[in-house]
Amino acid sequence: MISKLSGILDSVHENYLILDVQGVGYQVYASSSTLAQCSGTGEPMSFLIDTHVREDYIHLFGFKTAAEQQWFRLLNSVQGVGAKAAMNILTACPPDQIGFAIAAGDKPAIQRADGVGPKLAARILTELKDKAGKIDLQAPNNMGAKGVAVPMAANESAGSGVEQDAVSALINLGYQRTDAYEAVMNVKTKANANDNKGDVALPEMIRLALQELAL
Repeated sequence: MISKLSGILDSVHENYLILDVQGVGYQVYASSSTLAQCSGTGEPMSFLIDTHVREDYIHLFGFKTAAEQQWFRLLNSVQGVGAKAAMNILTACPPDQIGFAIAAGDKPAIQRADGVGPKLAARILTELKDKAGKIDLQAPNNMGAKGVAVPMAANESAGSGVEQDAVSALINLGYQRTDAYEAVMNVKTKANANDNKGDVALPEMIRLALQELAL
């Protein structure tokens, strides 16, 4: 079983790359966010690998970070989500966003992935709502899009009425649910860091969240 590969980047294609490991070219499937980091042909690179073996093929799936590999495995554990679908989801919703999408119940964000319809998206959100908490959102690669680490599990929701109302208000203003949820959580995190115990009045919560979204 191959769990890691280190070698020289030979070429990058639409949904995979070729990694030259001591003269042997390995075809490694990867998400678009991982492939975007592979522009330097001839450069040394390392990938965490998941090996999928079937009767008629052996596929290697590569990841630059442990967080992306964890999300891939978690998505792959949902009935109806194969390896290809899991990669498509991570392409549409990268590791630094998918935890917020699941926590916010953002079905449209999951449905952006090729081959993921409304029923499958709903199943993913339902089945991973609790399991997603296994992935640490405080990891450096999983910081909020605005650069604020979110010290909470992915399955923890915007619990108070103020936070839920703030998310709803932002959605009504035209923002995506995932972005609204992340902005409110960032405001809550900053309030906690300032010893406010996360207690922010609704108008102030919305104002501060709008500032986060403008960054």
